[in-house]
Amino acid sequence: MQLYPLFRKALFSQDAEWSHDFTLRQLQRCNSGPLHKLIYQRLPVKPVNVLGLTFPNPVGLAAGLDKDGKCIKALAALGFGFIEIGTVTPKPQLGNEKPRMFRLPEHKALINRMGFNNEGVDALVERVSAAGFKGILGINIGKNKDTPDAQGVQDYLYCLEKVYPHASYVTVNISSPNTPGLREFQQGTHLSELLSALKSKQKELTDVHLRYVPILVKIAPDMTEEQVRGFAHAIVEHELDGVIATNTTLDRSAVDDDPVANEAGGLSGEPLADKSTETIKWLRAALPEEIPIIGAGGIGSSEQAHAKLNAGAQLIQIYTGFIYQGPALIKSIVNSL
Repeated sequence: MQLYPLFRKALFSQDAEWSHDFTLRQLQRCNSGPLHKLIYQRLPVKPVNVLGLTFPNPVGLAAGLDKDGKCIKALAALGFGFIEIGTVTPKPQLGNEKPRMFRLPEHKALINRMGFNNEGVDALVERVSAAGFKGILGINIGKNKDTPDAQGVQDYLYCLEKVYPHASYVTVNISSPNTPGLREFQQGTHLSELLSALKSKQKELTDVHLRYVPILVKIAPDMTEEQVRGFAHAIVEHELDGVIATNTTLDRSAVDDDPVANEAGGLSGEPLADKSTETIKWLRAALPEEIPIIGAGGIGSSEQAHAKLNAGAQLIQIYTGFIYQGPALIKSIVNSL
């Protein structure tokens, strides 16, 4: 793991998305066998009981890195307490045109407009089933870009039904800025109709599979405090199980001096840290204690992890910080808890 800074230097000399795909291919080779043992990080067990599940530690991998569930066991070997794969959509889709991922090294940040590129829910389910992973696995679901907004709820229900038997929990992504119209589902009647339909389908699937799989909703950091309160009210009213806060931001004020700041897409990494933590605080004040929050956005150190936990999150997820620092970040955070 001490070699990661050298590995990163080589990767950062290449196109961001090429490096991402190359790394996933190497991780895929580490799902089992001698390479799996080579990347294994033994970390202290620091269990957290949330959502009716026991997490071996509260540091998870956020969705977006392993969209198609190809590297689950390798990522778990690095020490993550839980893995979230996706976002997956009903049909395969290519996503937006390239280039669509950009590094901001001075800010330890990324901008992406990937657009839910994935191989489709059937391919993901087949892969997850074959993997036989015994740890905690979240599956993040979304809608296809070409699905009209009026039929968007059906995409979520279709994916929920497909992934339900294979997931420890399911995350509903209504906050990516890279699918037109998606964030409309975060408010008002759009949100109410979606949550009502999801809860009804969850009850139906619980009876079919004889197991309860929690559903969480992932929100954007670009909402006002009033909008967050309205969102929290809907979560309580429709009895959803939890919230992930937050996705990427459209705000560029913290990076406006960067050469790629004007690229379209969501900004992640350290510039997002305070904005995300503030959203967590608003949510915690508006939600009853029994509804957990998973904190994500800008965690690049154990101090930033603790800021999320102190703001009211029970679990945290990393992604961009992991890209910049590698497996050492997981170890640093877990050891600090």
